[in-house]
Amino acid sequence: MRRATLLIALLVAATAVAAGCGEKSESGSKNAPESLTLALDWYVNADHAGIYEAIDRGYFRDAGLAVHPQAPSDPSAPIKEVAEGRADLAISYEPEVMLARDQGLPVKAVAAIVPQPLTSLISLGKANIRTPADLKGKTIATAGIPYQQAFLKAILDKAGLSESDVNVVNVQQGLLPAVISGRADAMLGGFSNIEGVDLAQRGLNPRVEPVDQLGVPTYDELVLVASDDEVANDSRSIQLFIAALERGTQYAAANPQSATDAILAAGQGLDPKLTRAEIDRTLPLLEQKGTGHPFGYLDQREWTRFAHFMADNGLIKVLPSMSSILTNDLLASQVP
Repeated sequence: MRRATLLIALLVAATAVAAGCGEKSESGSKNAPESLTLALDWYVNADHAGIYEAIDRGYFRDAGLAVHPQAPSDPSAPIKEVAEGRADLAISYEPEVMLARDQGLPVKAVAAIVPQPLTSLISLGKANIRTPADLKGKTIATAGIPYQQAFLKAILDKAGLSESDVNVVNVQQGLLPAVISGRADAMLGGFSNIEGVDLAQRGLNPRVEPVDQLGVPTYDELVLVASDDEVANDSRSIQLFIAALERGTQYAAANPQSATDAILAAGQGLDPKLTRAEIDRTLPLLEQKGTGHPFGYLDQREWTRFAHFMADNGLIKVLPSMSSILTNDLLASQVP
């Protein structure tokens, strides 16, 4: 936390000097905070605890930023918003960044928010699925996302099964109802800290296995994304944002009830008990302790392996250079 606070102090001082020389914020007045639009990956939830604590505690304001989160109607939309200049930053997913870059969109990841997969194979005890081999003859609900279809293929391959051995149903956003009702024996696409926690809170004793434990290369589930232009021309603001987010995340980790209250206040119709359970499951992931890397670090070796997985499954046409798809240059500190 001291590292992030020091960085903010130094960069805010630099901002004050620039303002004294006549520079103006986007609002047009000296010393006013810079307005920054953040496209969220989905509705407000526990994954955003650090963001909303940074807003509520004034950490973004201390950094000279006025951050305005926006929830999308489509999880694939935030990257397009950034690429087209309608949002300054976005929360998205590593696979979506690779797909966007392969399609020619000028975006890159600038920090990891959740540096491991949340996407999981989830089933209930009544389905009697103890290992992926038990999926044979079962019905699996998916959200119809192409790269998650590749996840399923990898899981089945490792278990010695083929896609013809299972019945896959595309339920879009209806993963929970499909499993709870028994229409599906398992789901692939739910998050361990959201759907997995929801089912546990209902007393349904779910079996939750993140996909990187089942044959899919590890990846960063949630990442902060900026356009190439923003990285080149407004790197100071992105660096300030990441440092303030680290402060917000650390505060949330130390004060889970405050983090819960922040999410309940920002979201709509969220259940307090479920939200607290999701927060408790999520905060250790957001905090990123014990990794040996600075907050937000993007592991190029892991990204390279995952890029090969995407290419091998026909999801991207060309393997991206790591310098084109991610940068660690804007983090609060560098790896020694």
